[in-house]
Amino acid sequence: MKFFLDTGNVDEIKRIVKLGLVDGVTTNPSLIAKEGRVFKDVIKEITSIVSGPVSAEVVSLDVNGMLSEAHEIAQWAPNVVIKLPMTEAGLEATHHLHKEGIKTNVTLIFSIAQGLMAAKAGASYISPFVGRLDDIGADGMALVSGLRQVLDQYGLASEIIAASIRHIGHVEEAALAGAHIATIPGSLLPALWKHPLTDSGIDRFLKDWEKVPKL
Repeated sequence: MKFFLDTGNVDEIKRIVKLGLVDGVTTNPSLIAKEGRVFKDVIKEITSIVSGPVSAEVVSLDVNGMLSEAHEIAQWAPNVVIKLPMTEAGLEATHHLHKEGIKTNVTLIFSIAQGLMAAKAGASYISPFVGRLDDIGADGMALVSGLRQVLDQYGLASEIIAASIRHIGHVEEAALAGAHIATIPGSLLPALWKHPLTDSGIDRFLKDWEKVPKL
């Protein structure tokens, strides 16, 4: 399973890139707003750091507005992916962009039907929001598993990005459910490589090393 960072913080991306763990990046207007920087500048800097896909979201709600934004954003870097909402207009824009060879990520997916429509429209990526489904008592990972079954059954090329990841369990469950990608907040990622038994094991090794005779 690939790891995408869900962030607009360039320093955070640079830190994790050094570990070889960043396969791509997803952003949205809320994440960029936290940085207090120009949207275009942030996206262009991220695409210069990360060689994989970088999703940049449009803010228009009508087809013409989405396509106008998409065409501009697509010129910023070859690895930009246009992030679109799961709406009728979003599906139409996705279909247009697919025919033009521009990659898309359809976001805010909460059902198998929505994911299937996005995939049929030509979305490169579909993003089920597992955390938000869990928040209302639904099973986010059941959606990921169901989407993977449908994509495989019908030979659809879209990749599943498990989004709205809230904790380590979500990452592990997404991998088991067959998600192609998990997009993970930068603040959560360090928790994936940490474990109390690892820490205690290192402490024990160091204490034992102190007892070893030195020349």
